[in-house]
Amino acid sequence: MKAARFSRFGGPDVLEIVDLPDPHPGPGQVRIAVRAAGVNASDWKKRQGLMDTELPQTLGYEAAGIVDETGPGVTGVSIGDRVYGFSGAGAAQAELAVLSDYAPIPLSLDFAGAASLPSALETAMRGLEQLGVTGGCTVVINGASGSVGAAAVQLAVARGARVVGTASPANHDYLRSLGAEPVAYGDGMADRVRALAGDGVDLALDVAGSGVLPDLIDLAGGPEHVVTIADFAGARDHGVKFSRGDDGRAIHVLGEIGGLIESGSFTLPLVQTFPLAEIAEAHRAGEHGKFRGKIVLLVD
Repeated sequence: MKAARFSRFGGPDVLEIVDLPDPHPGPGQVRIAVRAAGVNASDWKKRQGLMDTELPQTLGYEAAGIVDETGPGVTGVSIGDRVYGFSGAGAAQAELAVLSDYAPIPLSLDFAGAASLPSALETAMRGLEQLGVTGGCTVVINGASGSVGAAAVQLAVARGARVVGTASPANHDYLRSLGAEPVAYGDGMADRVRALAGDGVDLALDVAGSGVLPDLIDLAGGPEHVVTIADFAGARDHGVKFSRGDDGRAIHVLGEIGGLIESGSFTLPLVQTFPLAEIAEAHRAGEHGKFRGKIVLLVD
């Protein structure tokens, strides 16, 4: 099969499409013929040598496609089904991928839309559940206009929470369309939140990792009311929970999001697509940082 890989660290030019042996699913896993695979910041961090040291490395943790092989013990999924989910091997940017966690693709979604969701959905839902966001509470989401932040806003609103979202002024109309009350980040952010949320703030989710944990702790009334997915050092220094996949994942959201999408309560991110063969261009577009939505690779 064709797959994305790099054999040395560096810029996008180190990426190549190579022939690798076809993978096969283990117990509880399925293999898909990949139709679309999401691109995340972790991909270019890996490529730059900022995460793992071994070489060569494959890429891709989320994909959507058609089941073409099932492992032992798999039930409820058949050959030919459309599914999306996660590749535990980090090798989803390929013609074939083994998914360790997966769910049926909501009927209204195409493969590119489905591939844009797993990482953002799971990360957002995990953070909200670890915070204990429920109906009637007020939650501040720092970095609300990115893919994870936008997912968190909509999932929190669907739970009945009041959401205050921080973002640049250029993204405030977008946040309003998702159901959040926007405030500008930067100096004075905490005062702006207090002015908006006169009854106070119950919880805070940090998605941006922009050094605002002390402000969020002050707003929410203590570090136990704050979770960050982006500031590991700050979490350690300030006693805040750092949310990571190995402390319990929220995979269930993949099977639940269809209802919110069909009802119009959840809007997908904008998607920019590239053929798998143009993965270097996809990385350049992602690192450039001016596209607010999700970058997805398409596989023929």
